[in-house]
Amino acid sequence: MYRLQRTQTVPHPRREVFAFFADAANLERITPPFLGFQILTPRPIAIRAGTLIDYRIRLHGIPLTWQTRIEHYIPEDHFVDVQLRGPYRTWRHLHEFVVVPGGTEIRDTVDYELPLGPLGSLAHALFVKRQLATIFDYRRRIITELFGPGEAQRAVR
Repeated sequence: MYRLQRTQTVPHPRREVFAFFADAANLERITPPFLGFQILTPRPIAIRAGTLIDYRIRLHGIPLTWQTRIEHYIPEDHFVDVQLRGPYRTWRHLHEFVVVPGGTEIRDTVDYELPLGPLGSLAHALFVKRQLATIFDYRRRIITELFGPGEAQRAVR
């Protein structure tokens, strides 16, 4: 099992930030174009515990379908999506939204496991870990463009 964790602070109220992430259509906006990401579930999608969402992505040119279920949903606080069908053996993504001075901290924790045992471990070391970092780096950049940098990000520049 692997874990990816990311945090990002944006200068907007938690209610507004959570609403953006709770709108499934915005996932297309924050996913890199190289994945060819498409939501297949008819819209609008009412996000709540039990909601199923179907997607299509392209991994290394191979089209794949991906289905997730919203496992937990606490408005303005957090939600969890889990993969029911897709490229990973397991995928659990916790999205948390925490009020901090100057805005909202977005916390992502992804626990995932690849199929194929030792071959999956090799694929993780060779490209999956790096590809996930690239996807979440892109996401950070788009979120910063949409919401502006948080205090910590402004201090770094």
